[in-house]
Amino acid sequence: MTARRSLLLTLALAGCAGPHIATEHVGPVAPPAAWRTDAGPTAPLDKTWWRGFGDPALAALVERALANNSDIAIAAARVREARANERLARAQLLPTLDAGPAVGRSRSVSAFGTPSTQTFLQPQLQAGYEVDLFGRLADTVSAARSSYLASAAARDAARLSVTGATASLYITLLGLDARLAVARDTLAARANALRLATSRDRAGYSPRLELQQAQAEYDATAQIIPQIEASIARAEDGLSLLVGDVPGPIARGSRLEALTTPAVPDGLPSTLLDRRPDIAQAASQLAAADSSLASARKRFLPQLRLSATAGAAFSTLLANPITIWSIGGSVLAPLFEGGRLRAQADVAASQRDQAAWGYRRTVLTSFREVEDALASVARLDEQIVLARHQRDTLAEALRLATNRYREGYSPYLEQLDAQRNLLSAQLALVGLETDAFTARIQLYQAMGGGWSVADLPAK
Repeated sequence: MTARRSLLLTLALAGCAGPHIATEHVGPVAPPAAWRTDAGPTAPLDKTWWRGFGDPALAALVERALANNSDIAIAAARVREARANERLARAQLLPTLDAGPAVGRSRSVSAFGTPSTQTFLQPQLQAGYEVDLFGRLADTVSAARSSYLASAAARDAARLSVTGATASLYITLLGLDARLAVARDTLAARANALRLATSRDRAGYSPRLELQQAQAEYDATAQIIPQIEASIARAEDGLSLLVGDVPGPIARGSRLEALTTPAVPDGLPSTLLDRRPDIAQAASQLAAADSSLASARKRFLPQLRLSATAGAAFSTLLANPITIWSIGGSVLAPLFEGGRLRAQADVAASQRDQAAWGYRRTVLTSFREVEDALASVARLDEQIVLARHQRDTLAEALRLATNRYREGYSPYLEQLDAQRNLLSAQLALVGLETDAFTARIQLYQAMGGGWSVADLPAK
């Protein structure tokens, strides 16, 4: 009669799924119809987009980073951990079977005062199974599966981040090389000007002030070179860390001005959600939080467990072995837990809200990153055209000022100003060209680097 009442109680509670736990409403993000900045001519974004710069050394560095970077290796280990946790969750849906032979020797006294000594052996099999009446275990498996997908997306996001960081730092290194070349060429030109000023001063053709000005400008230019060389060393050390190596020199395959400028990748805002691994990670984390909340609610419901035992008893006191067995089931319904179950459900609900807001933030951030990168690419390309024209104009102005000074038609200060302006323009142009390549790398990252949700493990 008691078992019947327990079964009726279980069936009566089967229509509910635990108490209602309030969660926040997080509205969806509607993608814009088009990007604010006109991308111009576009091309499909290949997964090996770094090859589009036409530098074999850059391609080799990226491949080394993908193979040896520590962050990627850590992310891959987390994927294996999440996969094992999923298998662990699925194992709860299956019955358990344990074997436990008991063996021993004992001496005892019977009720009649007769001593007896026996050697006994009792092999035994125990089976247990929890019936997933309300889907609590299935929700646990779903949460573990979503966590596994989130870890796989996080690994892919780490690969994309390391790839972008490696390419950006290599471009920065080439930019520093170009700045160093400009500084050395300028230093050579100012060395010639210093020799000319020295000879004119010795011959009495120019005042002592011109010599001092020439020496000061030579020293100012010479100071730039060790600064750039220190930055080059730091960039090389950073690249060595990214590729999983000790600090050392980095081979270059090309100069900054010889790099190929790849096309802007195509893609509509509506497709961005399926092209970024960090968005897929946030979506999987939200799905895992939803499943965990559902499982926490169902902990308020009864649990049905079945068990069975079978074995045999062998003893020197028995003429023949005796078989032993048992079979049964139990229904365990929580009545008073001191608020533990409610607190667990509230924790799961708050984690679900965090995941929901985190997903929304990730989506909004992704749209902003693409818009910022598109605007940077477009505006930097415009600035480079103007900066090149300015450099050429200042180079011609320096030529004219130098000729006028040598012929005695203008003071040395005029040539000095032209040299300063040209050096500033050349360094600014190198900076703009470096930033333009870096902006394209940032755009490739913002567009997902050729990744898609199809790259996630199959469900």
